[in-house]
Amino acid sequence: MSANDDLASELLKLLGGPGNIAGVENCMTRMRVSLVDRDLVDDGAITSLSGVLGVVDDDTYQVVLGPGKVTKVTDGFRRALGASGADAEALAARGAAIKAGQKQRNNTPFKNFIRKIANIFVPLIPALIGAGIVAAVRGLLVNWVTVGTAPEFVEAVVPALTVIGSAFFAFLPIFAGINAAKEFGGTPALGGAVAAIIVFAGISDVQYSLPVLGDIVLAPGQGGVIGAIFAAGLCAWIERSLRGKIPDAIDILVTPTLALLISGLATIFVFMFVAGNIATAIGTGAIWLLDNSGLLAGFVLGGLFLPLVMLGLHQALIPIHATLIEQVGFTPLLTILAMAGAGQVGAALAIYFRLNRNTSLRTTIKGALPVGILGVGEPLIYAVTLPLGRPFLTACLGGAVGGAVAGAFNQFAGAFGATAIGPSGWALLPLLQSDNGQGYAILAYVVGLLAGYISGFLITYLWGFTPALLAEHNAGQGDEETELLGDEAARAGSAAAAGQTGGAGVAGRRIDVLAPVEGAVIRLSDVEDEAFSAGTMGDGFAVEPTSGDFRSPVSGTITALFPTGHAFGVTTPEGLEVLVHIGLGTVDLHGEGFDLKRAEGDVVAAGDVIVKVDLEAVRARVRSLATPVVVLNGAAFPIVERRSQGGPPLTVEAVAAAASARS
Repeated sequence: MSANDDLASELLKLLGGPGNIAGVENCMTRMRVSLVDRDLVDDGAITSLSGVLGVVDDDTYQVVLGPGKVTKVTDGFRRALGASGADAEALAARGAAIKAGQKQRNNTPFKNFIRKIANIFVPLIPALIGAGIVAAVRGLLVNWVTVGTAPEFVEAVVPALTVIGSAFFAFLPIFAGINAAKEFGGTPALGGAVAAIIVFAGISDVQYSLPVLGDIVLAPGQGGVIGAIFAAGLCAWIERSLRGKIPDAIDILVTPTLALLISGLATIFVFMFVAGNIATAIGTGAIWLLDNSGLLAGFVLGGLFLPLVMLGLHQALIPIHATLIEQVGFTPLLTILAMAGAGQVGAALAIYFRLNRNTSLRTTIKGALPVGILGVGEPLIYAVTLPLGRPFLTACLGGAVGGAVAGAFNQFAGAFGATAIGPSGWALLPLLQSDNGQGYAILAYVVGLLAGYISGFLITYLWGFTPALLAEHNAGQGDEETELLGDEAARAGSAAAAGQTGGAGVAGRRIDVLAPVEGAVIRLSDVEDEAFSAGTMGDGFAVEPTSGDFRSPVSGTITALFPTGHAFGVTTPEGLEVLVHIGLGTVDLHGEGFDLKRAEGDVVAAGDVIVKVDLEAVRARVRSLATPVVVLNGAAFPIVERRSQGGPPLTVEAVAAAASARS
């Protein structure tokens, strides 16, 4: 029996046995299993198996195995099921019923609300970051002018930077209204139009009286993004309600007019007043909390943020951040919450030194640590601390200490925060601001980060390991080829299988990884799938496609191409392995809407079309069309440059290990 068959048999046992399997299928990287009873699964034993990269518990239980290997293990899994007498048709029918039930359980109002909130704000993050950095540069130049040593042209450029850095924030409710309309099923232009009422200068001419409250005088911007979401949501609801009830001949005239008029009146006479008071309460409450109990609040927020991230509840904080930026110019909560990542970095370093014989885990830490320092903590969470158990808790305590230090600065010295949402770690430095000046904000933030690093390291090093944990995870593992977290060839050895022998003498060579399709480039961590967002398969980026032509991101050989067309892998002559996964849940379409233009084994140039997709036919049938692009062997080809626009999204550089790995 092969190693893959052995792994399949072990997985069948740990998944509860043949009687607990309602169906099995695989995509490019994962074996997807529909379960009868989720409680029969031994998660810890599965994730510790040699050859398992991780698991994702979603509509199906997904075992992440990697390209190439997943097909072999799934075939062995099916053979093991067949040997047990399981009936394939009965499994398929039972699996479909269970999958439908799981989807229904996940379709809760609260979870849907959190997803909608995230979808409204996440597309705005690049503009928030760009405008925030411009505003920060403008602040530095103002300081230069104030001390009297700046050249004349600097003083002349400050007003321009003021406009560039402030304009987006001034009209942020319009963008929020547009995205909210999309999420609530309305016309984006109508959502933007009703939200524009909030920022329109003429709104100050509207005055009215309310019982008890007396005269109400509105001001431009009152209610901010919260009012915009209320307004766009109502407008979308009215529009949906009228569609089909208004005759087609006059629908284009009547429906948008009534939707805009009714929701506009509600915005002026209800939403701006109510949302304005909510926004004021959020801003006032947050500042009061940090001014009066910043140390305690920072400890609690810094310690609990990562569990919130794991539950997906952190997205609900986005409107609060946006409101604080509108109210005080920066969000002090974000700089405190960012300390959670510092605790993870410190804990990872402690694990690196304590588990000094665990070659595979140390290799993972070396790859994930740089991005963790820059604020992308998911690889450290899901691949390092969380699987070990106790170190995740000690990492949270490290984040709590860092949060307490940052909160103490807010309480005893002065509030500081970030002018935009998105970055964390050291990447947040250019976006820091305070009424005490940017220098103070940077000092306070860096001291908090250092406190998080040191406390996360010490708490984990001293109390993060039980004798049993050390015995289990500190055995020598460096010689095991099947230890996928530490062995590049076992992790994604499709190039070797295809006869690729390149790699000699490529150390230092840089390779551009192109976007495989037209569309907006987003961070891999923003993809709504843990196997990608947590970096389980590797680092990279994703694209929200606007075209159906999916192309090779690099020049090389197609070493994997699913018959369904939903994913393909390309290996360059240097040995770089890149995976393109078209959309999420697209494997369930079984190739419908996908037209393969090339075949596995073909030699292609960067930009050659591999798969054509009918986006309109596919879009409504899948969770998302976001297309992850993953560098599978990042240890040998680390990412040295990222770009959100104006060039290839990624550039990697071959390290010396690349030559030895393939020689």
